Amino acid sequence: MTDSLELTHFDAQGAARMVDVSAKAVTERVAVAGGMVEMAPETLRLILDRGLAKGDVLETARLAGIMAAKRVDLLIPLCHTLDLTSVAVAFEADPARARILIQATVKSLGRTGVEMEALTAVSVAGLTIYDMCKAVDRRMVIGAVRLLEKRGGKSGHFLRDVP
Repeated sequence: MTDSLELTHFDAQGAARMVDVSAKAVTERVAVAGGMVEMAPETLRLILDRGLAKGDVLETARLAGIMAAKRVDLLIPLCHTLDLTSVAVAFEADPARARILIQATVKSLGRTGVEMEALTAVSVAGLTIYDMCKAVDRRMVIGAVRLLEKRGGKSGHFLRDVP
């Protein structure tokens, strides 16, 4: 839980509002999010061998994640339009568990954080993997999408405890 239970996207009367960040200082903002796609071992092998007819799954998913991070303001109500300085999407195969781990790192110099951009990049990368592989594996599961780290701004540094 957070230190404050105030919902910032609602005014005193309960009406939705975009948070006014004009008084906040411009600082470097960094967010790292993670997630995964679980699949059949054969599906993972096809992805790693670039054996699917639709093309290179991970490079397409990387581009989709980057593009999604750049358009969060069009997807999530009340999110600010941000000038992102960097978006990186990385993948790690986990053959023992037949899954692909996804990590997105987003940076900006601005007045508000980039957590939603990182989370959206991970989500859309996972959805793209699913879309490109659904013809061979409809049992895939996209999951564990979460914020791993956040730096910058007055709330300081957040680092998720990883067991």
